[in-house]
Amino acid sequence: MSNVDFNITAEVRNDMGKGASRRLRHEGKFPAVIYGGEADPVSVTLDHDSMVHNLENEAFYSHILTLDVAGKKEKAVLKDLQRHPSKPLLLHADFMRVSEKEKLKMHVPLHFINEDLSPGAKKGGVVTHNMTEVEVQCLPQDLPEYLEVDLAGLEIEQIVHLTDIKLPAGVELVELLHGDDHDQAIAAIHKTRVSKEADESEEGGEAAVEGEGE
Repeated sequence: MSNVDFNITAEVRNDMGKGASRRLRHEGKFPAVIYGGEADPVSVTLDHDSMVHNLENEAFYSHILTLDVAGKKEKAVLKDLQRHPSKPLLLHADFMRVSEKEKLKMHVPLHFINEDLSPGAKKGGVVTHNMTEVEVQCLPQDLPEYLEVDLAGLEIEQIVHLTDIKLPAGVELVELLHGDDHDQAIAAIHKTRVSKEADESEEGGEAAVEGEGE
């Protein structure tokens, strides 16, 4: 886990409805809800600009957050975020409480490293990413900020699968819990169209030379 701590101050929200939401936006705030665990859902308001600043950090999306609601601190994760379709505005956020003793499921980003060091890339191959994130299951204290995928040994036309990811202790990939047939491809390296055409031209030339020699 990252050493970054995210502390969010929230105010209990009592007024509901579209009119109330509009008033919040004029005040530079927006609505959110905290749910899960043994406590009842709580409607809150958050500072818009502070939240935008937090969201600029990739770790915020896959991190245990501390919500301070009227002086009471709760551990939670961001589960859903609604943005305005055409304006840079946050409309609503959902936070789910977490328990230290209960496993949770979260999407975490994949960080692909050493692409330029791979034999395939050095031969002119192009790396494609089939996934940018995966869903993990673990206890809150084991939640990784991201998972690394090392492509240093990747040759042309080789594929990297979910089972090739080195997982931290206590972390499982949700997709693989469904069986080995769910071992999806996450990255691959292929020849470019130019290099393929060059190979085909070379093969055609060799075939012509062999034909002349017969």
